[in-house]
Amino acid sequence: MSVAASPRARETTLALACFALCALGVSQLQPRLAGELHAIKDTDDIYPFPPPSILRLATLGYVDATTDTLWGKLLVEHGSHWVEHRPFNDLEQYLDAIVALDPTYRPFYEYVDTLLCYRPMNGHEPDAKAAREYLKAGLLVLPNDADLWLHYGQFVAFMGPSYLASEDEQQAWRREGALAIQHAVDLGVDVDRGIAASSLLKNRFGETEAAEKFLERAYALTDDESERAEIVARLEAMHADRSLDCSRRTVEAVESAWRRGYTFLDRGTFTLIAPTPDPAHCVGAAAALEPACARNWDQALPACDAP
Repeated sequence: MSVAASPRARETTLALACFALCALGVSQLQPRLAGELHAIKDTDDIYPFPPPSILRLATLGYVDATTDTLWGKLLVEHGSHWVEHRPFNDLEQYLDAIVALDPTYRPFYEYVDTLLCYRPMNGHEPDAKAAREYLKAGLLVLPNDADLWLHYGQFVAFMGPSYLASEDEQQAWRREGALAIQHAVDLGVDVDRGIAASSLLKNRFGETEAAEKFLERAYALTDDESERAEIVARLEAMHADRSLDCSRRTVEAVESAWRRGYTFLDRGTFTLIAPTPDPAHCVGAAAALEPACARNWDQALPACDAP
């Protein structure tokens, strides 16, 4: 029995020795290979999507779903790179791909400046300029979006200049941002957002006339008496008596027409309707030239240079 068992024992011993050698080899190689693999993951990202020029075709018609998926992937990657303290070198590829799929994608314009300027690991002047260009492109496709104009103005006036080295360029951005905020107010953003922009134009850039014209429009747009009182105070501080008188006469003319027969509408809705002159009063060629017979607000409202 012992002679017959000897070859089997040798085979078992040989198998155990081979297993021990393999385990020793794994224990020696695994840490080094794991370290190399971790280093590769930490330095090299693989962008998994085709170029923007063919991405839309690759979606096979599922453009909205692909845009949402790409946006979600971008946010995850951005957060992961921050946590792992790694540069996000593929950020622009994701941004360009999303714009190529849907240039009107609203979440993109709400966060593109943050993604670029607070990118891992910290944004620089080129990132701020890139964010400005993305936002300007959004204004071309969404020209009547008041919130986008406000966002663009706030970034260009306040956040973006801090990344610029040139003082002259900083001032140019701030002026452009203030004008964009004023335009946002014209499109429907809260008037108080634009009042600060008018002060920026006047105090920093000396553009008193532009600030006055904005405050005139703001006075006519708002229904809030406290906001009107603040605008009046600012115009009085600027010694803009003519602008203040013009604003008051404009508001009085609009509200007088509104109260004559359209009080079932709110004042803002009424201003979207063209003036409705009295047909009996406006008979004849001479009467057609009177402001009371005008068929648009530009002609119906008193001129600012009128006495």
